[in-house]
Amino acid sequence: MTESFEPGTGRDGVDSYELEFGDQTMTGAERERLVSGRAETAERDDEAALRPKGLADFIGQPKVREQLSLVLDAAKARQKAPDHVLLSGPPGLGKTTLAMIVAHEMNSSLRVTSGPAVQHAGDLAAILSSLEEGEVLFIDEIHRMARAAEEMLYVAMEDFRVDVIVGKGPGATAIPLDLPQFTLVGATTRSGLLPAPLRDRFGFTALLDFYSSADLLTVLQRSARMLGIDSELAGLEEISTRSRGTPRIANRLLRRVRDWAQVRGSGIIDEEAATNALRVYEVDELGLDRLDRSVLQVLCKRFGGGPVGLGTLAVSVGEEADTVETVSEPYLVREGLISRTPRGRVATTAAWNHLKMQIPANYEF
Repeated sequence: MTESFEPGTGRDGVDSYELEFGDQTMTGAERERLVSGRAETAERDDEAALRPKGLADFIGQPKVREQLSLVLDAAKARQKAPDHVLLSGPPGLGKTTLAMIVAHEMNSSLRVTSGPAVQHAGDLAAILSSLEEGEVLFIDEIHRMARAAEEMLYVAMEDFRVDVIVGKGPGATAIPLDLPQFTLVGATTRSGLLPAPLRDRFGFTALLDFYSSADLLTVLQRSARMLGIDSELAGLEEISTRSRGTPRIANRLLRRVRDWAQVRGSGIIDEEAATNALRVYEVDELGLDRLDRSVLQVLCKRFGGGPVGLGTLAVSVGEEADTVETVSEPYLVREGLISRTPRGRVATTAAWNHLKMQIPANYEF
């Protein structure tokens, strides 16, 4: 599956800071979670409107913006396609948006596909052979490409050539096909799964980190202005502190608070509206949602703080182990609420305090 569009045009399903592909790995619960950042059909217009067009509009990630700006400015000065770019980091931080910005800044079109969609070398060969001079190819979740396609990509990235195999068996012939100069932008949420030969062929790599509350507040102010939402600083600050350091989540919560303010409030997002709306959507002051709190409550109440294995913990909260491990656990660990140990997951003092529970006298951390 590939898509091609010119920079600055709309695209169905675009979130304000990232596109998503490869839903094959997601469970239904993940799609339904408010803070998962997944775009819904009814909000496509809003999301497309919020998407930054150039580096100057991109908020946060100052080091990445400066480094990428140097790469693009140098390429424009040489009048050549920029080096291949690898963007890694958690979902919702802007990897796809940066890929779109690369195409926009270079005044070229963007071809979009995903790792799970490239299951055969022939799939990749068809995409590469249709590229035009200077075009940007974006592969989301690039670590999930098939091995045969990865090996073809090595030569394409380095020599701008693919070898098309004609025939089968001993009579098969490899026909070299020259490719135009293009820029590959790869995005991954799990850079450790990328083979070293592939990772080393990227001329520029960037790791996107979670946003500070101040940066998220700037994102929310821009989004509210572009969506024509009446808001107060205190209301936006309340949303920013509950957004898990992720712009996509911040924009999604902004829209949900807007709904509450229009239906049950005065139409203005103030502190009271934000607090009441997020209570309805079960997002607490730390940004934890229902699943996050269920994990903490089971860990502390049923298992006395642990240690407990991931599989047992997942069954206890009624979710798949992959969902708990990839969706809920990373944020809980980052916030210091649970710890991973060789024996299993363990609740920290912060977890007991957040749940307002008494720490057992014999509990060992």
